Amino acid sequence: MIRQSSSPVTSGSPLPSRSLLCVCRGMAMPAHEVIVRGRFITIFGALRTGAYMVYMLMTKGLKQSVCDQSFYYAPVSKFWAYAFVLSKAPELGDTIFIVLRKQKLIFLHWYHHITVLLYSWYSYKDMVAGGGWFMTMNYSVHAVMYSYYALRAAGFRVSRKFAMFITLSQITQMLMGCVINYLVFYWMQQDQCHSHFQNIFWSSLMYLSYLVLFCHFFFEAYICKMRKATKAE
Repeated sequence: MIRQSSSPVTSGSPLPSRSLLCVCRGMAMPAHEVIVRGRFITIFGALRTGAYMVYMLMTKGLKQSVCDQSFYYAPVSKFWAYAFVLSKAPELGDTIFIVLRKQKLIFLHWYHHITVLLYSWYSYKDMVAGGGWFMTMNYSVHAVMYSYYALRAAGFRVSRKFAMFITLSQITQMLMGCVINYLVFYWMQQDQCHSHFQNIFWSSLMYLSYLVLFCHFFFEAYICKMRKATKAE
């Protein structure tokens, strides 16, 4: 099961996604309240899934933490796995609001949300290996990202380095996703990981494409702007 639906983060506007304001107007709810709610959900998800995966890693080792399917049906982690899959539909709604408001929609945003939704549902039904780490990474990155959103929505000035850190975290997540897919494939050959070639192929292709897109986004959003600012001085 995949990560992220981590949208790209920039520091050039009060809120990274204007579509969130549209959602808030429709619900008569302040933007910061929506963000804070999302923040707490992802923080709790990161803590609960993270605790389980660390326990698996420390007690059973790396292989079992990747291959063991108990993440999908253990008393606590199964709730957060199910919540993760269900959360992908509302996240796609964010993209729909951008289209309806005729705002600029970058390729990375809609491609990421649509593919994450499809792959998450596709993988959850088979309870494939690696899902525990995919979801834990996603929850963790989103916890930091929503904290950033909450601070910006509340009117706090947040260092541009924070936004850069989040994008770097997303890039790291995609890289780790590729590594986990390799481990699943390797151990699957030994009949020790429950997955199948088709799932690993699509997951690897998706993570690789995310890695390229987020690296490109980081270069355009930060490196190029830094160079332009340096030349201007």
